[in-house]
Amino acid sequence: MQINARYIFILLVCALPLSASAVVLSGNVKFFGSLTITGALSKGSGTFEIDHPLAPRTKLLIHSFVESPDAKNIYDGIAVLDSKGEARVHLPAYFYALNGDYRYLFFPLYEAMPKLYIKQEIDSTNTFVIAGGEAGGEVSWQVTGIRHDPYIKANPIIPEVRKGFNQPLKEGECLFGPLCK
Repeated sequence: MQINARYIFILLVCALPLSASAVVLSGNVKFFGSLTITGALSKGSGTFEIDHPLAPRTKLLIHSFVESPDAKNIYDGIAVLDSKGEARVHLPAYFYALNGDYRYLFFPLYEAMPKLYIKQEIDSTNTFVIAGGEAGGEVSWQVTGIRHDPYIKANPIIPEVRKGFNQPLKEGECLFGPLCK
């Protein structure tokens, strides 16, 4: 029997005393439909699961999330160099407002271009310029940025915390039991 997760949540919340600060579900819990979380999501592991594009009736495709101790965003694409061997890469309009501490990766496609470089770093126009390549050449690029928006500043990711008072686990307890043996 399937029960709509919305009704389970409503039942759980209604059954809680007003002073309760958390709803704890254990075991295998499945939600069908959309789930929105305002705030942080913590997990021991994570994947996305979709019907396999080559065999959707018989297989699932499961991939891990990309994880980092930073609130890191990843952007990538292919740039075609102009007649001067340059390409202006346009990032989303929100990029500069959301990110800082940029990292660049790029690699020429189909032919070596040993003189490629970043001619202009990302600025408030949400663009950067790759230069030093061959006219008409293609460059695969990737940029990462660390979030610096007001939400993440107010709610930073703290990569290492001690177990104990006011934490999800007490000292000596493990999320994955065999690790504590």
